[in-house]
Amino acid sequence: MPATPGNLPRWLKRNVPKGGSLAGTARLIDALRLHTVCEEARCPNRMECYANKTATFLLLGDVCTRRCGFCSVAKGKTRPVDADEPRRVAEAAQRLRLRHVVLTCVTRDDLPDGGAEHFCRTVAAVREATGATVEVLPSDFAGNVAALDRLIAAAPEVFNHNTETVPRLYPVVRGRKADYRWTLEIFRRVKRSSPAIRTKTGLMLGLGETHEELLDTLADLRDAGCELLTLGQYLQPAEDCLRVVRHVPPDEFEAWAETARRLGFRHVASGPFVRSSYHAWKMVV
Repeated sequence: MPATPGNLPRWLKRNVPKGGSLAGTARLIDALRLHTVCEEARCPNRMECYANKTATFLLLGDVCTRRCGFCSVAKGKTRPVDADEPRRVAEAAQRLRLRHVVLTCVTRDDLPDGGAEHFCRTVAAVREATGATVEVLPSDFAGNVAALDRLIAAAPEVFNHNTETVPRLYPVVRGRKADYRWTLEIFRRVKRSSPAIRTKTGLMLGLGETHEELLDTLADLRDAGCELLTLGQYLQPAEDCLRVVRHVPPDEFEAWAETARRLGFRHVASGPFVRSSYHAWKMVV
């Protein structure tokens, strides 16, 4: 039985940040005509992150070619890739004085390389403008090995790809184009090609996964070479998205963090409001 919408447990209620640089960050993003996953995916941490002058940049537009059940990013007909976007992302990162920049994207199955070259140009532009460390959080490139290898060659400090859920739930949560085996192969390929790159993934809890399934998934990820892990509560971002099956208590998140560390993950962030790029810089220090 799905959880009742709007009836949140006490640990999922918190004060909304006020003041600070919240409005200034939003204005900068708008002025530079950029997209953030904070906005498009309706992240519950958006106001906190904007107030702290940070954001996760969403490349390749704001329309996705996939229809994942958990995501509120717009789906439909995409627009041509904006060739000037890398420069504007770099300018935003410079003006926000970011020391660690997280770049993600909508899935672009309509592009021959899934947008890999555009990603690489953005990595280069950010480095030239800021000298910051860079974390990439790309799509699965629809299994395109050449596209994946091109982005690995850009040598981001962190290569993040979200597993999202356990393999049984992939068709419902990530859609039938997603392949759990390819997700694992991404991490193997990154570590074989460039062992110095840190590999990272994120999972959402509360979608109906069992304890045994989650434990097996974490073991698979470690075996594939994934080093950094985030675990957070799935929260339904829009009416047409999947319902929450269960609200996971904070003590369970703490227990899962300890389990993940015992399995060998180098750094783990686990909690109801944790997201894959939330406080991402803490995992690279």
